[in-house]
Amino acid sequence: MLDTFEILTTSGVVLWSRTYAAVSPAVVNNFISDVFIEEKSAVAGTKDGASASANPPYKHDQHTLRWSFEKELGIIFVAVYRSLLHLSWIDKLVDNIRTIFVNLYGDQLKKPNVTLIQCAKFDDYFDQQLQELEKTGSKSDSKDVRAFQDEALSDDLSDMPPPLPGLVRGGRAPSNTNTSKQGDSDFDTSPNTSRSTTPAVASHLLVAKPGPGGKMSRRARKLQNSAPASSGDEASVKRTKAKLAKKGRKWDADGLADEEDDVQLDFSASKATSDSETEAGRRPAIEEVDASTWGSTTKGKFVLRDLGDEVHSILASAEAKNSASKTDAPTGLVGTGLSAIGGLFRNVVGGKVLTKEDLDKAMKGMEEHLLKKNVAREAAVRLCEGVEKELIGVKTGSFESINTRIQKAMEVSLTKMLTPTSSLDLLREIDSITSPPATSLRKARPYVMSIVGVNGVGKSTNLSKICFFLLQNKYKVLIAAGDTFRSGAVEQLAVHVRNLKELTQREGGKVELYQKGYGKDAAAVAKDAVAFAAQEGFDVVLIDTAGRRHNDQRLMSSLEKFAKFAQPDKILMVGEALVGTDSVAQAKNFNASFGAGRSLDGFIISKCDTVGDMVGTIVSIVHATNVPVLFVGVGQHYSDLRNFSVKWAVEKLLSSA
Repeated sequence: MLDTFEILTTSGVVLWSRTYAAVSPAVVNNFISDVFIEEKSAVAGTKDGASASANPPYKHDQHTLRWSFEKELGIIFVAVYRSLLHLSWIDKLVDNIRTIFVNLYGDQLKKPNVTLIQCAKFDDYFDQQLQELEKTGSKSDSKDVRAFQDEALSDDLSDMPPPLPGLVRGGRAPSNTNTSKQGDSDFDTSPNTSRSTTPAVASHLLVAKPGPGGKMSRRARKLQNSAPASSGDEASVKRTKAKLAKKGRKWDADGLADEEDDVQLDFSASKATSDSETEAGRRPAIEEVDASTWGSTTKGKFVLRDLGDEVHSILASAEAKNSASKTDAPTGLVGTGLSAIGGLFRNVVGGKVLTKEDLDKAMKGMEEHLLKKNVAREAAVRLCEGVEKELIGVKTGSFESINTRIQKAMEVSLTKMLTPTSSLDLLREIDSITSPPATSLRKARPYVMSIVGVNGVGKSTNLSKICFFLLQNKYKVLIAAGDTFRSGAVEQLAVHVRNLKELTQREGGKVELYQKGYGKDAAAVAKDAVAFAAQEGFDVVLIDTAGRRHNDQRLMSSLEKFAKFAQPDKILMVGEALVGTDSVAQAKNFNASFGAGRSLDGFIISKCDTVGDMVGTIVSIVHATNVPVLFVGVGQHYSDLRNFSVKWAVEKLLSSA
């Protein structure tokens, strides 16, 4: 499909390239010579930063080149492919790669005396865009081909002459001609056995036979289907049924059914082995998850993906900026987030050194903007203070330079707040516990992880997502049912374990459920599960816990005993992106409930796909606890788990209000 893609400067320095098929260097060299050096008439005047679709294609030696030019940085983006191919998505690829590259490395290229940049990680961004656009392009191309074929077929049929009377086209007589008359047996046509004369119906439905006697009146069908009266006893049977009344059920003092009442009330118990096997065979198969859609294998480890969200946010932000620049947006916090905040500086004279008095109005507007994103007020104030420190003493240039300065200051302040102070490589931590080096003199043991949170945030669901991620890395996982209070909690985990076994039976991982039913001490269940995992050779223990209100001291006090008994290596709290400012109180109370010297190790923010760009909950809980965010949930499937990206959160917070 695509032969090569190059990003180079006007001076001829190749910043980045990707080659899929050998292409002669003369192709790109002649392109640069004709378009940017000699400026031939066919392509003159197109170096104004237009999109690839607006620039005329350049053809040379059976190759077609689609290109775009970033005039401010002096960078050319070129895609080369065979002229015989029709790639409908190639223009969008060039434009998207240009947007992403400028967003990631534009600041480096603006520095003086910079000719080369380190862009080795750009391969992942390019691969993500190429795979996504190729997939969407193939679908649209196939639709176009089918539409063209249908149109050609309809044209051919319309050009055909009408059939002669009495002839049959395609084995069937035309609907507007009568090949037989009622009563003329010489012209009776035999039915076509190759196609059924009746529609496909269920086997328990009665269908009238085709033919002259096939049509019957409603009364005739009713009489035919009704059973013949034999002796007149039906009336007595009806009277007997009418006299039978529903028998009342008897209950004893403990609320249990009377033993004499021979009625089965427990419908959850399996009837028989054959019935359970039949039910298992009737259960629909779990749809297989494509691992490439939510992660990738790097150095033998399956790593969760967060790149797609980052790329989409970069493209969406660039598109919003372009649309805002084409329209005259009013002053204030409207339009895009960055342009809106920058609009507060329209009254600042260029070349002036900014002071605290100059920034007061802008800081109030920025605080309101963050509050609209579900950021708690104390976190918004702290963020604005960081931006203010970055801007005080800065000498202003033009309005655009102030806008850029605000963006950088906000990114710096947000990055400082959200970036963890320690490594969050979960797989490396697990390997260091389950397979310690010989020099450490430590004994191998299972890695224990616990999930806590308030009611209904998705603890069991996110625990299953993490389990699915660990199974992709071929770990042996034991899920402990520590929620011994909520009805159906154990059964819910049993369903998850059954599904995970079906999804990962070819991956080499192993998952089992450890449960002791309801009404037991959750701390004792967790302790026994860890001991059982060590005895049976499991690598990871995932402990589910009961949901509890963060302001209920009686329920929260049991977490200290739980942490003492289970000794988890990592305690993760699941927080909802929907909660808003109440997340601060939840995070603080849970963080302080595990006893002296023990606190939360990370957060999982669930339901991020339901709030759009209002991701202020992330900023609020990190500000309240200084505990980092590890994962974000973006759906209800096992693969809808992503690593937390600081850049993604910044883009969401700076997007339009």
